[in-house]
Amino acid sequence: MEELYSDDDVNGLNIIHVSGTKGKGSTCAFINSFLEVHGERTGFPRKIGLYTSPHLKYVQERIQIDSRPISENLFAKYVFEVWHGLSGNISPGPRYLQLLFLISVHAFIREGVDVAIYETHNGGEYDATNVIQKPVVTGITTIGMDHVEQLGPSIENIAWHKAGIFKHGSPAFSTFQEPAAATVLQQRANEKNVALQFTDVNPTLPHNALALKPEIQRTNCSLAIALANTFLKIKAPQEHSILASQDVFQGIKQFSWPGRFQHIVDGNYQWFLDGAHNELSIQKAAQWFVETTLEGQGCLVMSDPNKIH
Repeated sequence: MEELYSDDDVNGLNIIHVSGTKGKGSTCAFINSFLEVHGERTGFPRKIGLYTSPHLKYVQERIQIDSRPISENLFAKYVFEVWHGLSGNISPGPRYLQLLFLISVHAFIREGVDVAIYETHNGGEYDATNVIQKPVVTGITTIGMDHVEQLGPSIENIAWHKAGIFKHGSPAFSTFQEPAAATVLQQRANEKNVALQFTDVNPTLPHNALALKPEIQRTNCSLAIALANTFLKIKAPQEHSILASQDVFQGIKQFSWPGRFQHIVDGNYQWFLDGAHNELSIQKAAQWFVETTLEGQGCLVMSDPNKIH
């Protein structure tokens, strides 16, 4: 990273860093939606960067500014700028995910975002995104048995890796976890002198919002509210340092995360789309499908776990 930018440059992106097993992308998308609505109403933040993975159709989806993937031409421009900036300075060169992360940092700095929301790839402690030294706030979504060969074998091991994004001086939030995982998260927070709060489902969330129909999305949304509010408290002007109720309701209304708990009505056909690559995700996808189709018929399409990267 230092071949391209200093720690101060990266810290200036005002990063919200999110890890976990289930719901990282959705949580980041909720944060993005809330801050976007808040920015439209108050003027801050003016420009929002969002880095997630994997992509569904094309790689630029991973790097978004104001809810839009950067253009193919801009992506290509930044790829070559980063590659040339690294040439001759490091050997071997960056791996795929490391390179994409570097491109995102370069893009967000060049485009002048006020906040950058980062989803880890997998794990946390040794994840390519974990060169971030001073995030504004960090968050951990529901932890389950995920990437066991790299992070396991136990839930405690996995929780240890996920908590690697905790940084001294940056507040941290987590959804409620099973006891073994929660204990490890708290231990790691204590070791790093990090104030960790476990968040329950926010009781003010609307009951009939389609985006919150799967119960896990209510959990993700609640974590997103806590993270967005903490970011605003630290970085926004005092008079705009919290999400208003209309920010939350409008943010939920315009929330979009294609391919994740997505219900499409096409004439006489309905499609229920989600992806799963671990037992926890499969359970949540199946539960959502059953609950959503109690009064109708549908077709569940899930990805082959061996083909998800």
